[in-house]
Amino acid sequence: MRAAARQAWRRLEPVHGMIYFVPEGGRRYAELGLHGMAGYFASRGAAFGRASAELVIATFYNFNPALVRKALPAAWDVVTPEQILEARRLAAGEALRRAGIHEIAGLEETLGLARRAAEAAIEYPQGRPLFAAHATLPWPDEPIDQLWHAQTLLREFRGDGHIATLLSEGVGGLEALVLHAASGDVPTAFLKISRAWPEEEWDATEERLRERGLLDGETLSAEGKALRQHIEDRTDTLALPAYTALGEDDCERLAELARPFGRGVVAAGLLNVGG
Repeated sequence: MRAAARQAWRRLEPVHGMIYFVPEGGRRYAELGLHGMAGYFASRGAAFGRASAELVIATFYNFNPALVRKALPAAWDVVTPEQILEARRLAAGEALRRAGIHEIAGLEETLGLARRAAEAAIEYPQGRPLFAAHATLPWPDEPIDQLWHAQTLLREFRGDGHIATLLSEGVGGLEALVLHAASGDVPTAFLKISRAWPEEEWDATEERLRERGLLDGETLSAEGKALRQHIEDRTDTLALPAYTALGEDDCERLAELARPFGRGVVAAGLLNVGG
């Protein structure tokens, strides 16, 4: 069941994740007076209302606090949470339609399964603040927008569980970034630029992780790989309440249906850094 649930999440995740990279987002936020990372922090944090910098630092987990404090709470002098949430929803729909994702066969069935999982997750908000905040938002009217919203809920549900796992393993925000970079899954340069930690703090964290036996040079040691795998496995387990409502067969069906949607997002370049 855990493997089927993970596959269902991974294959549909690009439908949500593209919102952080597409130009539609930056353009919509700029029209409201927010630029750069201010648009990101405000648009994702607006589900909380007028979120403080400290709340976003806590729930987003791995950003340099100084970067967050440059954006918040100043953003709320420029826009309301309702305005930025609407801008984000519109941007997501525009990007997905530009790529033709709304025309892929099987949208109705895919949405039905994803929404069932997302609505099941709503029964388990405890300890998942970022998810719980998004779960209070209304469902959009159009199917492709609903699919984006469903996957947004599933992503934040999983993400809150991931943070809980990191905390339980004594892995802080910057440590998680360094370990992620050392895995080779995401370019180190992108993580450094987007999270904005000073180079000296990054280097000091690398050294601490070497002392813990988790790094071998700048790559994961055997112990580091084992810890990363344990964190992923535990995150998968904590995400199960959403997908148990589907059962293994429907999780496998969702994974099958989701493949062309995820691939369509990637093929259209919606996940390219910088849009």
